Amino acid sequence: MSDRSTHWDHVYATKGEAEVSWHQDSPATSLAMIRAAGSDRDTAIIDVGGGASRLVDALLQDGYRDIAVLDLSANALEAAKKRIGQAASTVDWIVADATTWRPARTYDVWHDRAAFHFLTDPRDRAAYVQRLRSAVKPGGHVIIATFAPDGPEKCSGLPVQRHDSASLAAELGPEFELIETRSETHHTPWDSTQAFQFSRFRRRGS
Repeated sequence: MSDRSTHWDHVYATKGEAEVSWHQDSPATSLAMIRAAGSDRDTAIIDVGGGASRLVDALLQDGYRDIAVLDLSANALEAAKKRIGQAASTVDWIVADATTWRPARTYDVWHDRAAFHFLTDPRDRAAYVQRLRSAVKPGGHVIIATFAPDGPEKCSGLPVQRHDSASLAAELGPEFELIETRSETHHTPWDSTQAFQFSRFRRRGS
């Protein structure tokens, strides 16, 4: 088990779903950007670093039928499965590190809310992008949310790399075209605020 896996398994083993700063009752911006990608109910969507996020609940409620959730922490995914109940059997749950994972298939939409900004080492970011390129279909969409340039410098005791759409575009490379960027002020469960940016890219090709 990697140091990253150990850290996040400990977090989810010792804190409840609403006791972490990134918890959202309703992932409205993520859902809106997935819809804006022109997704239909058979669109293949992967939520990278999904943890115990409620995005999978919202996607299932919307009728999406091809959903995967990837996270370092088995504890986080177990918490999500228990919350969802019987419908969890229709989701592909993947315990993996996005920098070393070997995708077994491709997806129409890659969504990541706040996993990428923990990659402070350029080598880890390059490894992540390599996996992303292997997993996203030509014409597919990539939605990455991170702390904005005026957002926090740390999260869960770890340093983060803040981004804007330009820095993300530089990381992804020219085969990914920026389609839109949205700002979000996230309210933590204890009502502090954090500045996020969400950027959606389209992979060039058919």
